[in-house]
Parts: sequence; C-alpha cells; structure tokens
Amino acid sequence: MLYVCIIDQEGNICVHKEIPADPNKLQPLLEPYIGNVVVGVECMHCWYWVGDFCEDIGVNFILGHALYMKAIHGGKAKNDRIDSYKIAKLMRGGNFPLAYVYPSAMRATRDLLRRRMKIVRHGADLKAHIVNTTSQYNLPPNKVNLKNPSAREQLRHTFAEPAAQKNIDLDVALLDCYARQLSKVEHYIQQQAKQHNPVHFHLLKSVWGIGPILALTIIYEIGDINRFETEYRTTIQSSQVMFSYLVVKYSFSE
Repeated sequence: MLYVCIIDQEGNICVHKEIPADPNKLQPLLEPYIGNVVVGVECMHCWYWVGDFCEDIGVNFILGHALYMKAIHGGKAKNDRIDSYKIAKLMRGGNFPLAYVYPSAMRATRDLLRRRMKIVRHGADLKAHIVNTTSQYNLPPNKVNLKNPSAREQLRHTFAEPAAQKNIDLDVALLDCYARQLSKVEHYIQQQAKQHNPVHFHLLKSVWGIGPILALTIIYEIGDINRFETEYRTTIQSSQVMFSYLVVKYSFSE
C-alpha cells in the first residue's frame, strides 16, 4: 500500500489517502497536478518503482535521506498517514533532506554487488567458525588456506566426534557453494562495469592497491561522479591516490 499526501503552497491538504502500490492507481491522483507537483519518497527499499514511474510521466522526483528524516520528523505517534503529511510539510518548507536518486541503468548491478559483499562476510564467519571449533576441541590449529577447495577438503576428517565433523562439513559445503557462485557473480559484474563505465573501471584498476572488486565498489557506490561538488571530487581522487600509497607502503614494510 501507498499513502499519498498532496498539499498546496498555503499548506492546505489537496489529497490525503491510501492507495494500492500500483502505478495505475497513483497516476490519476497526480495527473491534475502534473507540472506543479514534486513527488518525495523516503529512501526505503520500495522507492525504485515510484522513481521510475515519475520519470516516465515527467514528474519531478526527490528522495529523502532515511536517517536524517528520522531525526527531523521522528515522534511517538507514527503511521503511514502521519508520516506522509510530515514528509509533504518538509518538502513545502524546504527542509526535505535529499538523498541521491541512483540511476536505474546501474541500480540492479549495484544491488548485486552489495549482495555479494554480504555473502562474502558470511563466508568469513564460516571460516571463523571452523577456526573456533578447532580451538574448542583443543586440536592443533590448521594451516590450510580455506580459499583453496583442496584445502577445504582436508577438513572433512578433522574431528573424531561425528556431530562436530558434521558441523564443519556444513561450513565447508557452504564455502564451496559460495566460491562457485561468487566467481560467476564477480565475472558478471565486471562485464556490466565495462559497459556502464569502461574507462573508469580500467583507470581505477591501474591505481596501485585497487583491484577489480574495490574498483567495482567505487564505480557503483559513487555512480555519477559529477553529482559531487568540484572540490569534493578532487578530495575523492586525492583519497584514492593516498589509499593506494598507504597500501603499497604497508606491503613494503611487511
């Protein structure tokens, strides 16, 4: 469901009602005001279709920063009806905290990259569980590199206790699955990056300390670099160079 609140310049409520989350239901409400209305949505997981819908029908769309909006209009009494009115009041008063409306062409790939990061973190938790379980049973620490499939296979006969071994087998099975799937995902994202920002991808990889994954993260989290002020773009570029210098300096010190 979607709660729509439209107010005029004097603060009078023109529309304030709940409708199904359907473009065919939203469009009739907006049509009398097209050309004089701006649609504002809090930056939650379901704003994509509203932003794309507004772009299709030629209505200005702005996105509210969820954290800042919570700080501004947070209160004890909260529901969709109250929130929609507060958001409209923030927009009318010029206090609506803007977030970046990420372009639809790169949005799905960015989400896939973020999903990859969560899975990688879970894989690190699985590896930590193997190490902790080995310590828990007072066994010698294994020196195997868990990134290596053959090394993971060596762990299948580590524990004498069948239930403990089954626990480790579960970790290893998930790690094997993650390794296969993430390899495919990373290749796919790299191919997408070469289409979205071919020059940026190769340029970032040429900087010492920036590999393919970090290059992809920079590309898809920044989006359009021109959305930043000139001074801030310079700061970002300087930070990238400094980061690379620190990485190289650290590797030499090792």
